[in-house]
Amino acid sequence: MAHVLILTLVFPPDAVSTAQIVGEMAADLHALGYQVSVVTTTPHYNHDPDLIARQPLRPWWGRLVQQSTLGGAVVYHTAMPRKTASIPKRLLAWLIFHVLSLFVGILSVRKVDVIVTPSPPLTMGIAAWLLGAWHRAPFLYLVNELYPDIAIALGAVKNRTTIRLLYALERFVYRRAALILPIAGRMHQRLLEKGVPPAKVALLPNFVDADALIPVPAPNALTRELGLDGRFIVSYAGNLGPAQGLETLLDAAAQLRDLEAVVIVLIGAGSMWDTLERRIRDEGHRNVRLVPYLPFARVPEIYGATTLSLVPLAASTGADAVPSKVFRIMACNGAVLAMTDAQSDLAHIVTEAGCGFVVDPGSPEAIATAIRRAALNPAATAAMGAGARQLVLDRYARPVVMARLSALLEDVLRRKR
Repeated sequence: MAHVLILTLVFPPDAVSTAQIVGEMAADLHALGYQVSVVTTTPHYNHDPDLIARQPLRPWWGRLVQQSTLGGAVVYHTAMPRKTASIPKRLLAWLIFHVLSLFVGILSVRKVDVIVTPSPPLTMGIAAWLLGAWHRAPFLYLVNELYPDIAIALGAVKNRTTIRLLYALERFVYRRAALILPIAGRMHQRLLEKGVPPAKVALLPNFVDADALIPVPAPNALTRELGLDGRFIVSYAGNLGPAQGLETLLDAAAQLRDLEAVVIVLIGAGSMWDTLERRIRDEGHRNVRLVPYLPFARVPEIYGATTLSLVPLAASTGADAVPSKVFRIMACNGAVLAMTDAQSDLAHIVTEAGCGFVVDPGSPEAIATAIRRAALNPAATAAMGAGARQLVLDRYARPVVMARLSALLEDVLRRKR
């Protein structure tokens, strides 16, 4: 039985989509016959009491490192403060995690055969390489977002020296990884353009547990709670950060005030919350609701209440990331408004499935026009997503993607022997 170590910045019971995907990955690898250990953090994104109750953390090295189990995997959680918008504080938290994770990976996890680590941040690859050197184990690098490209595109990193150092770090990680697994086609192509040998790159899309997503039609508990029964709901649920480009959506909302039935609901938490809240208040956006994070258990209510689901990506980031929520929406036969570059992987997925609209993320006019078109013909909008679930089942369903990951792991393990 091969021993797989998953090194990840987020993991259940943290209630964020990436954590859920990695948690399901760990459970499925154990079900497929692997011994699975996980080194991660304590919940620091979204606090979900129900998830914590189902996966309680126990002291291991006191409060510094705690332990839990999930689906047969043994999980070590290093102490991590709540996520903050402060870049220096986040960098310090990451540094502490990397130091602690190395100690845990060396002292508490034994006889590792292969390591799997998802990005971001880039430094996860460095930590995986160091642990791999100790255990004499290769590592697979899962590229969920292409860094540092996306940070540069968003303007988060501007210093030329820092950019050169980040690209040098990226090249180092790619050279040391046994296999690099991007989640989408354009990311795959970008890696080849960066000089990564084709034999080291394999596509591994994010997956969705389609069987767990059965929407609760409106009117439901959420619409009653928000006082939105009978309204045409356009929703976004997820991280409220700069990569989503949600401020442009508020500009679009101003052009839709004549449609009294339309309400835009933004659900989640993140560094842009205060900015969005202030703009909604100061600009009088009565057709926009800002709702705090809701636990995953309420996702079926969100999708059931929504006629048009937003999947935004800030301009110039379409080749660097694919929001996993698009597969959840498609699994629920939902119609999508993809605010993204026309050549992005996200745009390709929505266009191929025929399940919605693709609009320029920087154009409030285009966004408003698409929402207006959807609201004026809600039956046609709802029908757009009717065939999306089958595409998800064929390509992005949890068993399909996990079978591919298992095959890739076995190939790496064979080469190791």
